[in-house]
Amino acid sequence: MALYAAYHQDARNKATHFVGVPMIVLSLLIPLGWLRFGPVSAGMILAAALIVYYVLLDVPLGLAMLAVFAGLLWAGESIARLGALTAWAWFGVLFVGGWILQLVGHVYEGRRPALADNLFQIFVAPIFLCAELFFALGYKPQLHAAVQARAAQLRAST
Repeated sequence: MALYAAYHQDARNKATHFVGVPMIVLSLLIPLGWLRFGPVSAGMILAAALIVYYVLLDVPLGLAMLAVFAGLLWAGESIARLGALTAWAWFGVLFVGGWILQLVGHVYEGRRPALADNLFQIFVAPIFLCAELFFALGYKPQLHAAVQARAAQLRAST
């Protein structure tokens, strides 16, 4: 998360990400809702894998992400059932709109997106935002301090 934090210090950039990241995740869950293995969708499999990863990183944050992903999965699968034309329209608006917000945020930040240096950061974005909420509410102050200290080192070295 420190690498991701190094690219996300500006409050306006973080604000655009709080909207843009969920939009992108939701957009991806729409077509993944069509790819099914019996009652299980590819979106459910992806979400389950990410939740396992998040829980391994931090149990409280992982459980919070379970709630977030449950809502996004429900919305994505609901949109997928609206029919191909409507669902693809939602996908396009959410995906393109989410990325526009991300890029606008990085104009404020003055740095390119973290995934430009490490594509894996795309999976860190959702839990980073959850952690930012925890930090804002006063939870996990040691983790917050460690992430910010390492982010400052990373920013200074680039």
